[in-house]
Amino acid sequence: MTLVQKIFQKVQKLPESVQAEVLDFIEFIDRKKTRSSNDGVENFSLSSAMRGTEDEPLSAYDQSDLKEKFS
Repeated sequence: MTLVQKIFQKVQKLPESVQAEVLDFIEFIDRKKTRSSNDGVENFSLSSAMRGTEDEPLSAYDQSDLKEKFS
């Protein structure tokens, strides 16, 4: 018997309200997995964009360097 079949059998025995909780948990895990795989791409993009700026002093920049300003 596969793992999916074992899970299916267990879930079938639960009341419907608890089955809904199980589904919510599975969806949470799926969102978490998707989010963490996207984080790697975002972190890579940011690290690529900032490459070579490690040795520059922060005082080298001021507000005139900003392309957009948010209030």
